[in-house]
Amino acid sequence: MTAATTTMTGVPAATSAPAVVLSEVSKAYGRGPTAVLALDRLSLTVKPGEFVCLVGASGCGKSTLLNIVSGLDSASAGTIDTGGAEPALMFQEPALFPWRSVLANVEVPLKLRGVKRAARRARARELLSVVHLTEFADRQPHELSGGMRQRVALARTLAMDSPVLLMDEPFGALDAMTRDILHDELERIWTERKLTVIFVTHNVREAARLGDRIVVLSSRPGRPVAEFNVDLDRPRRIDSPEIASLAASVTDRLKEEVRRHGH
Repeated sequence: MTAATTTMTGVPAATSAPAVVLSEVSKAYGRGPTAVLALDRLSLTVKPGEFVCLVGASGCGKSTLLNIVSGLDSASAGTIDTGGAEPALMFQEPALFPWRSVLANVEVPLKLRGVKRAARRARARELLSVVHLTEFADRQPHELSGGMRQRVALARTLAMDSPVLLMDEPFGALDAMTRDILHDELERIWTERKLTVIFVTHNVREAARLGDRIVVLSSRPGRPVAEFNVDLDRPRRIDSPEIASLAASVTDRLKEEVRRHGH
């Protein structure tokens, strides 16, 4: 395999240029006959402002892909071009600092970037307003519900001021009602801020509810094997017949892939 390269030039991409381009990206863990190939020559292009959902069986490399795009991990081969942006990554667990207030948690990325205290405090309050948690700024994380902690995590991720948002099953551990509310909030923020989102989920209805496009990854090693364009008007309801129909089609394709891998 050739060495992987990542393009982060610091120069804003042209409006017509893709937001994220992955070309022939591979990722192997270990070496020799015992090496595990997680991603195999995966190519994917995401347009600015597009909301792309990745679905696939467990172990197909979805999280690995996000880690590579975010820069937390490196590819074994291929190229990753984010048009100069440093993507922001949000995990399934909120991972808030329990000894810090809600406001102080949101301030963390700003502090790491050297933003002065007064400016970062004002910015953190602004972001808490975006996720409707202004009145909880001085609370501790343990005083919040699971959904509220995820809102804080989202505000903290937005504090990175990246045009590219990577989300690794951020709502997977929440109950259905809370998840539905956060779908609405995420869609609102995505629309208002014109973000580019790559969203990993096991929930095909969630993918159909949120995405402009659903990309199905093969079982390990991961690579795109099918795409579904979501040509449904927004806002959408996760329990609508149209979402159910699309989710059924995606599920059928996933089952085909799991059976193929099983044989």
